[in-house]
Amino acid sequence: LTTAITTDLAFFEMQAMNVINNIVDSYIFLLITIIFLLFFSPALGISALIAVIISSAGLQLIEHQSRKNSPIRQESINEMADEIVQYVRGMAVVKSFKQEGVASEGLYKAYRKSKDINIRMEKNFAPCDALHRFGLYMGTSVITILTALMALKGTMELPMALMLIVYSYVMFNTIEAANTSLHILEMLDTVAEKLQSIDHAEFIDKDGKDITINHFDVEFKDVSFGYDSREVLSHVSFAIPQNTTTAIVGPSGSGKTTICNLLARFYDVQKGQILVGGKNVKEFTCDSLLKNISMVFQNVYLFQDTIRNNILFGDPNATEEEMIAAAKAARCHDFIMGLPEGYDTIIGEGGSTLSGGEKQRISIARAMLKNAPIVILDEATASVDPENEHLIQQAISNLTHGKTIIVIAHRLATIENADQILVVDEGEIVQRGTHNELASQEGIYKRFINIREKAEGWAIG
Repeated sequence: LTTAITTDLAFFEMQAMNVINNIVDSYIFLLITIIFLLFFSPALGISALIAVIISSAGLQLIEHQSRKNSPIRQESINEMADEIVQYVRGMAVVKSFKQEGVASEGLYKAYRKSKDINIRMEKNFAPCDALHRFGLYMGTSVITILTALMALKGTMELPMALMLIVYSYVMFNTIEAANTSLHILEMLDTVAEKLQSIDHAEFIDKDGKDITINHFDVEFKDVSFGYDSREVLSHVSFAIPQNTTTAIVGPSGSGKTTICNLLARFYDVQKGQILVGGKNVKEFTCDSLLKNISMVFQNVYLFQDTIRNNILFGDPNATEEEMIAAAKAARCHDFIMGLPEGYDTIIGEGGSTLSGGEKQRISIARAMLKNAPIVILDEATASVDPENEHLIQQAISNLTHGKTIIVIAHRLATIENADQILVVDEGEIVQRGTHNELASQEGIYKRFINIREKAEGWAIG
């Protein structure tokens, strides 16, 4: 997708209009020149026409080869672009483990594949191109010889002969330009097909309606879901009453994040139902569903823009006062005012110029400004230091007041006060209850809190 939107779209925009103009101009000029030659001297006109036919036969063969090979070549370019992006994104990890050679194997493999495909294409094009050029050079040579003979016999004036010779070169060079443009046009066809496949992709909410709800309970009814052939959730059922907090815990890969993604309808369930406010999420448009949900992720993404605009992403129509109030409630106003440009400070792509805790608090301010009645917290404090965790917990407390909360967390402080805790293992709900209830039962949750208590109580003696 990245390659299609960047590499392919840029190539399409740069080339499309130039190619079409070149082809139209070339063929109009060619048609006018042949008509002129046929009227002026049938022998010259017929010679030019035969040359054009031979050249066009070569062009048709080139077009056939291009249609067959361009998709393969474009795919190799896309693979190489993907490998480059992956290599650049992982550069820090590669250098830290001194694995430049291993990491670059995929890149070199993609490069060699692209090179081999290009060489094979050139070999296939060579005979077709030779026929095409033979027609061009033969036409130019025949017209030059015939024109020279006419001038020597006195049946044509020398200036006219020179003009026709020059015209023949221009005419056949025009065909050569059209050949290049046709080759590019075939590549553009491949790019256009790929871009159309993106444009024509079906929206997940094509049958949805704009629905307004006035109560915000959540219910999963016998939900099953998987990626390809791998089942991630199996017959999951639970209810979250309005204005309560539900914590979801479990081992990595057990399906916790998938539950949240299905609630937000990033994917549709394969079996069962998910209800929000008593309505099946499949009845909503994505916009009308997501206006009721705010999400705070563990891996925060901020745009390369001002801090102001990143917070206003939660509600672009918010006033300055509302935006600042959200920042204060999210405990990020003070550090923002310490930056050179305050709220107008430009942050790097993905928030690269801020610490993890600072990014998390800005994302909470963004969610707070949206003020949605359902809040999903996906391990929002999992990878921050204790000082930032304290500030983030304060921000989360402000964000979640009076809301329906679903929180995925690994820290006891985050989950022990939840109204209910769901323990997920291998895609199933294996335990449910309050902290005190589950702590008194043998099972995954008790083992979990024992491990967390040891980890959080650990200190250097």
